[in-house]
Amino acid sequence: MLTVRPARPDDAGLIHAMVHALAVYEHLEDEVEASQETLTRDLFGPRPRVFCDLAESDGEAVGIAIWVYNYSTFQGRHGIWLEDLFVLPEARGKGAGRALLQTLAQRCRSEGLGRLEWAVLNWNAPSIAFYDSLGAGAQTEWTTRRLTGEALETLAG
Repeated sequence: MLTVRPARPDDAGLIHAMVHALAVYEHLEDEVEASQETLTRDLFGPRPRVFCDLAESDGEAVGIAIWVYNYSTFQGRHGIWLEDLFVLPEARGKGAGRALLQTLAQRCRSEGLGRLEWAVLNWNAPSIAFYDSLGAGAQTEWTTRRLTGEALETLAG
């Protein structure tokens, strides 16, 4: 049986392992700086600003959705930004990814949020096909930009 639940502090090691597995899948393992301790602090500290849902199949963790609230000034409503969606390779195609996204969609509906959005790597054809099958539209008129490291420090002055 497949279930989705909010992550708990004792899930931090598992969440960290899945974040690392996602980074390996995306060929970005050199970019992972998060540790189990930083995830514990940020997900389960006194005022968390990032959240995680866990998909379980027969009581075994098979996937995660890490997300934050965002805000649309055009809609005048909050939404959800899905930072990471990851399902273990052996569990793919069995509904865990859909269940995680459905849980977030239900949260959007119940909280009156205006949208659920995320990014996907251009080369990730299996994920793009999955998202297309759900009716998720590509926002091709937008290009994501990012400041990190030295560029961020330079701008900060």
